[in-house]
Amino acid sequence: MTLLTSGLSPLTTTAETTPKPDVPPAVKTVPVGVAVENRSEPVLCAEKDNVTLTFAHPKVTKFRLEAAHPNYINTLQEDSFEADWTACDMSPKATAKPPREKITLYEDVNIWVVGYKFPSFWRNRDVPFRVGGKTFKGLHLIQVWVRHDERAEEVLVVYPADGYWRARPLPPKHLGWSAYGSSFMIGPIEDAGRPVVNLASIGFDPEARIFALKFAGGGLATLTMAQLDRNVQVIDIEFEEPISGPPFAALRSMYVTRFNNDVAEVSVLEDNAPAWREQSIMTFENSASAREVWTGRLYPSRHNTSAPDMVFRYFEGLPPSGTQSSATPDAEDP
Repeated sequence: MTLLTSGLSPLTTTAETTPKPDVPPAVKTVPVGVAVENRSEPVLCAEKDNVTLTFAHPKVTKFRLEAAHPNYINTLQEDSFEADWTACDMSPKATAKPPREKITLYEDVNIWVVGYKFPSFWRNRDVPFRVGGKTFKGLHLIQVWVRHDERAEEVLVVYPADGYWRARPLPPKHLGWSAYGSSFMIGPIEDAGRPVVNLASIGFDPEARIFALKFAGGGLATLTMAQLDRNVQVIDIEFEEPISGPPFAALRSMYVTRFNNDVAEVSVLEDNAPAWREQSIMTFENSASAREVWTGRLYPSRHNTSAPDMVFRYFEGLPPSGTQSSATPDAEDP
C-alpha cells in the first residue's frame, strides 16, 4: 500500500496550524546544488550521535528526503537493535528511562498520532502541537502510526524540543519490524551544545499527511508524507522563504566502526560531475554543489542493522533574478 496526499499540495492546506497564513506560498524554482559540510567527530560509544552533515544554500525553498531500506535488507534473518553501551561513559542503569505519560493525540481508521511526556528531557522547551482541532503542550515525543495489512506500524517520530525527526519505510514482510537509524532536522540549524532546530509550533493535517512548522526565529515550512510503502518513505519539504544564513537541514547519526554504525558511507552527485563521489562518512570531504546525497551502509552493522538509508535530493531554489509568487488562497481549516 502506498499512502499519498490525496491530491492535496502543501501549498493549499493549513495543516492544522494557526494563525491561518502558515503555509508557504507557491513560487517558481530552479534546481540547485547545495553545500554539504561534514562536522562528524570520532567516538567510541555507539549511543552518541557523532555524525553530522549540514546542508546549506541561500535560496533553497524545497527538497525531497527519502528513507529507504538498505540494499541488504532481504538477506537479514534477524535484526539487531539493542543499545550498545560498550566504551560509553554512562551505564544503562544511569540512563534508564523513568515511566512516561502516553497521550493519544488523534486517531482514525488509518492513522494514529501519539504523544509522550517524559519526567525529564535534555532541553526544557515547550513546542505546542496542533492536530484534529486541538492543541497539546509539553510533549517531548510525537509518533505517527499507520494501518497496513491489519497492523499498526510506527513510521515517523519528531522530538519537538530539539527538532529531531526519524523516518522509516514499512517493515519488510520477512522481518515484520525494522529499526530507526539516522535523525534529520529541518529548519535553521543552531548550536545548543549539539545541533538543534528551535521550533515555535508544529501542526499536522492527518488526512493530507502534512506537517506545518513555525520556526522560533521566524519562517514557515511544510513536511509532506508523500509516499510510504515497504521500500521507502518519501518526505517532501518546502520553505516559505529560503534560509540564507545557517544550514536549512542536517543529518545526525552515529559511527564507531565499519561494523558498528547507523551510517557508514556517503555518495554525492555534484554539479557537472561525470559520476557519483563515494567516501566513508568519517573521511567525507565537503561538497560545494551537491544535487543528491545518499547516506547509508553497504554491509550489515551490529547496531540497528535494518535502519534505513537516507537520501537528500531534488533541491530547488529561487532563480538568481528572483521570483514571482503564484500563491493560492489559503484553504479553510479542516
